Amino acid sequence: MNKSLIIGIDVRDLKIAKTGAKTYLEEILNEFKSDGHGCEIKFFDSSLPVYTGPNKFLKLIEHVRYFFWKQLVLPIKAYANNCDLLFCTDYFVPYIHLGYKPIPMFYDAFFYEYPEQCNPLWLKMFKTLGVSAAKRAPYIITLSEYSKTRLVHFTGIDPDKIIPIHLAPKKTAAKKTDPDFIPSFKTPTSKFILHVGVLEKRKNLVRLVEAFKLLRDKGHTDYSLVFVGQPSSKDEMDGSAELVAAIQRENLEDFVMMSGYASDDELAYFYKYASLYVFPSLNEGFGLPVLEAFHHQLPVLVSDNTCLPEVGGDAVLCFDPFNVEDISKKMSALIEDNKLRSELIRKGNERLKLFSWEKNAEELIKTFRAAINKN
Repeated sequence: MNKSLIIGIDVRDLKIAKTGAKTYLEEILNEFKSDGHGCEIKFFDSSLPVYTGPNKFLKLIEHVRYFFWKQLVLPIKAYANNCDLLFCTDYFVPYIHLGYKPIPMFYDAFFYEYPEQCNPLWLKMFKTLGVSAAKRAPYIITLSEYSKTRLVHFTGIDPDKIIPIHLAPKKTAAKKTDPDFIPSFKTPTSKFILHVGVLEKRKNLVRLVEAFKLLRDKGHTDYSLVFVGQPSSKDEMDGSAELVAAIQRENLEDFVMMSGYASDDELAYFYKYASLYVFPSLNEGFGLPVLEAFHHQLPVLVSDNTCLPEVGGDAVLCFDPFNVEDISKKMSALIEDNKLRSELIRKGNERLKLFSWEKNAEELIKTFRAAINKN
């Protein structure tokens, strides 16, 4: 019988995490709270609030506090609780090991691929302390085979040490629309094309606007375009200004909706009533909205790059994200071909069965046990 491991999980990141990182940590916590999978799970958090405002001095102080937590307080907590293993989902694990083995989560290789969009101090700390600590860990968790290959390329870490474990739809985003829910908004037209996600530059949303303009020019004037998501909190990564400028340049103000943050009910509403989901991103670590769209019976179009074909499989229609004409052409195909739409929806339902948070937790525990047994 397997020994009951004591697993520590750093949950401080819930105070600041957003989008996919927040979803991952929330869902894993919920899964482990309901089922420890034969392990004793300890959740470690700081009692102090985390500063997330714009003041540069206070942000610097917060960085210092973060590393004090990660490199001193957290190791002591793990040691005091007799942890066999410590799992951190925010790229950083303690450099020192007080009787436990650390496993970090690297969502992607964006620190290397988009250095100009990262805080210089944070980037330096990641490449020195973060990567160095990860190299001393028995394993590193990531989200996809694509992310694994990029991490190996940039860090030189042994590929056998990097374990890709797929995510699953966010439970709140996968919820069914409340039949009594009455939205406070109105989409420009009853038929609309949907994109969900933070408005970052790498999301390639300007080209989606340009492709939508071509779609309307070809006669599909009964469709509008809806963006659900907030601007990025990081100035270097934010693409909201460029997006607004593109909408104005193409004279699409009356046909493009930017909803900003959406509540769970609002998000379920957008998914339910959208005609198709388009994901034109230039780089993703996983791409959770693909699975959420599958859940809501939406046909999905994605970029033919990075991890998106890996996640979508044969249940998505791919396009060249650098080719506005190709994006528009593929949207037209899904609008005009009911048979193609139905086939993608059917395949999406089958594809979705491969992803669950229970499977994710089982793979994590499997990796944790392998780490304990590894010399």
